[in-house]
Order: sequence, then structure tokens, then C-alpha cells
Amino acid sequence: MAINLSMVGQMRMEQKMKLAPRMIQSMEVLQLPLLALQEKIEAELNSNPVLEVVEDQPDQSVSAEAETPEISSEQELVVGEDSDHLADFQRLESLGDDYAPSLNGDSYTYQPQYQRPTGDPDKKLEALQNTAAQGISLHDSLEEQWRMVESDEKVKAAGELIIDYLDEKGYLSIRLEQLHNKDKHDFGFEHLQQALALVQKLEPAGVGARNVQECLLIQMDQFPEDMSFEIRLVREHWDEFLENHLPQIAKKMNCSMDQINRAVERMSKLDTSPGLLVGRDENHPITADVIVEADEDDGYIVRLKDTQQLNLRVNSFYEKMSRNRGVDDQTRQFLQKNIRSAQWFMDAIQQRKQTLLKVARAIVRHQADFFAKGKLHLKPLPMATIADEVGVHLATVSRAVSGKYVQCPQGVLPLRSFFSGGMEDENGQQRSWDAVKAKLQEIVDNEDKSKPLSDDAIKKKLAEAGIGDIARRTVAKYRKILNIPTARFRKRY
Repeated sequence: MAINLSMVGQMRMEQKMKLAPRMIQSMEVLQLPLLALQEKIEAELNSNPVLEVVEDQPDQSVSAEAETPEISSEQELVVGEDSDHLADFQRLESLGDDYAPSLNGDSYTYQPQYQRPTGDPDKKLEALQNTAAQGISLHDSLEEQWRMVESDEKVKAAGELIIDYLDEKGYLSIRLEQLHNKDKHDFGFEHLQQALALVQKLEPAGVGARNVQECLLIQMDQFPEDMSFEIRLVREHWDEFLENHLPQIAKKMNCSMDQINRAVERMSKLDTSPGLLVGRDENHPITADVIVEADEDDGYIVRLKDTQQLNLRVNSFYEKMSRNRGVDDQTRQFLQKNIRSAQWFMDAIQQRKQTLLKVARAIVRHQADFFAKGKLHLKPLPMATIADEVGVHLATVSRAVSGKYVQCPQGVLPLRSFFSGGMEDENGQQRSWDAVKAKLQEIVDNEDKSKPLSDDAIKKKLAEAGIGDIARRTVAKYRKILNIPTARFRKRY
């Protein structure tokens, strides 16, 4: 059987959407919060030799121009066709005297010495010196303390094993019987028991506990004040204490409710997660991108946080060099490519400023009552409304508010928190779900703790405030989101 192979040309028309690199870079820059943008700028400054920060020091810039060497003129780099090119080497030699080279991997860039006068502090070095040292972990802290404990070698080995099995909260979540393995370790079960008792004496108080009850007992035993009453309460009436049956406990302990309440207050100072006190993750710093301030006309001024690092420009020396026909083609192409990249990056930053400012101003116009009166007056605001008003795509608004914060009279808040659904109350007023949650929290805070409100009672209170179209299960849902316990556990005797 013969097979006929042939090549046929065919034309067809189709539409495809492709994002140019410039557009991708603009979207990435728009989505970056201020601190991440500053890191991005530092990375671009290190990788792109033609990009530099505009120094707000006019006197220094004038002197810099005066100190600029003659090589920055339009004199060609290649001179003559002589055999030894001696003049070229001499000029390159003088160029090295005037410009300090900086090697970074395979890249080689020239930085004018006048950019950092002698004696001027190094900002990067200062940042490294001011960076807090990494905190010690719970495991390392306990191991360091355990090395100072004097005990039998088998007990020491058992203690090291116990420390290895403590979780981040400081609890031993595995039974000692499971840790005991004669084939792997040469210590017995009794050594594990002795080691656990010693580990529970380490700092922070409460580590090595196997449950919350034991954790509280360890801390109360090491408390500087006498807590024998509290120890008896936790040890003998723990289940009733968890159910908030305080009157029954008072009757069984033959004491007054005042004694029980004072004991509960003292126990509230104890920590049920002692391990988190050591090596706790530091909160990431929050820097507001947008600042909202009240003006004299009862309005609001919206502006972006001014930062000197956002003022960039292309180095004029390299820009002239890229247009100099005397420079070899490879060098000029390299400079022109980096100049285009720098211009795209600066345009992306400028576009980010404009888009973020337009979106922030639109949000303030729609949520003016919130900025004037507080969270109870937050209105429903779909993101599509701001997109239509600003004249951009919905995804652009989403990127613009992602990870951004606004500093306003109500505090430092995420921009995304101003977008939420909502409902219309009985008075025809639009209320966001966050405003409903804030009202629920206000009702619970002002209730009589001796007679806490049930979910049905909270629903009635919301109806009295004009928010009536809410089901009881919705009240329970929002109560759980706000970490508000049920009425039985909010009761105070």
C-alpha cells in the first residue's frame, strides 16, 4: 500500500489576546503594596545600571555636574586608526579613575563617585544594622535551658526526646507510652516521667503540659502569689468550670461567688499557649499607601503617601552615551535596552499612582458617612461600581486595592474592607454586612452580663435598630465570626 505525503499551505484568520511584557509589568507593579514596591525598586536599581533615584539635594547636584569629568562630553570613544590605539587606552584608564566600578555577579556597572560623598552614611548598611535579629525558637530555648539541668544521663536523653515532640504551643501531644521504645533508646519509662517533670519546670511556665488543665496547674504552681484556691478549683471541678457552672462549684467548695469570680479573674492572667511566648512570629509592618484627612470644608483630602524612593529617572550620562555614534553598537544596544526597560518601569509606577489615587477618591466619595461617623455607617459597595466610575476593568480595581491600606480618622484599614455586600433596612438605608456585624458587637458589649442575650434576643435588638430582615441563624453565624460565645458562656454571676 502506497502512502502519499504532501505539504499544503493554508491561511486562516483568528483573534488572540496577548499581553505585552509592558502590560504584564504594569499589572504586577499595580498589585504591589508600598513596602513590596520599595523592594521591587531596589531590585531594579541593582539590576538596571541606567536607573537611579532622584536625590532631593539641588546643591549637591550642582556640585556633581561641576565634578563631572570631561569624558561625559560628546568626544568619541574610538580615536583614529593608529596601530596601537594608545589614546583609547589612556582615556579608558582615566575613565576608571573617575568612576568607581561595582561588580555584582556577571554584571559590571559604573557608578559615579559623586553619587555618595565621602562620609555620607550608607542607607543599605544602616538598614541592615537596624534590622532586628531573628528570635530564638521555642525548641532552641528549651534545649539551651535543658543543657543547664543536672540529672542522670538517661533522664537527660529522655528530656531531649520530649522537647523534640513539643508543639509550637508548648504542649506534649503524644503519650509517654508512645515515646518509650526499648529498641531505639536505652532509657526506661520511669526516666521519661522524671524528665517530663523537669521539663515542666522550664520557662515559659506551662510548657510540657499534656492538656490545658495541666498547663494551668503548672503555671499556678509556679505563680509568685498563693493560688491554692485556684489550683483546687481547676483540679477538682474542671468539667463544671468549662461549662460555666460557677454557682454549683461555689456550693461544692463551700465558698461565695465573689471568691469564685476573683479566682476566675486571676486565672485569666494565665496563658493557655505558653509556647507562643517564645519565638512568636513578628507581625509584618503595615504601611498605608493612601492617606485620608479631613479638610476645613467638612470634606476629605485623599493623597498617596509620599516616598522619595518612588522618584526615579534615567541617568543622563548613560542616555547621552546611548545616542553617541562613537560608542560601539553592542554597548549602545545594551544601554538602549536598559533605558527602555527603565522607562517602562517608571511608567508602570506612575500608572500605579494615578490608578490607586482615582480608586481611593471614588471609595471616599461613596463611603463618606463611614469616615465621618464610623463603622456603623459603612454602606454596601460592589467593586464593579468603582470600576465603572473610574473607567477601568474590574480586575484592575481588584489589583489596585490588593494588600493596600488607608490611613484615616478611623485608623489604618485595608482598602478591600470598603467593598462588601449588604441590605436595605426598614428605613430604606443601605447597610453593609460589616455594619451589621459592628451593630451586633455593640449590642453584646452593652448587654447585662448577668442576663446575656440569646440569639433570638439579639435579633430583636437588631430589629429595634432598624435591621429587621435577618434570620436567627445569620445572627449565630456572625456571632461565631466575631468570636462571641453563646449566652451561657457570657453569663457572669
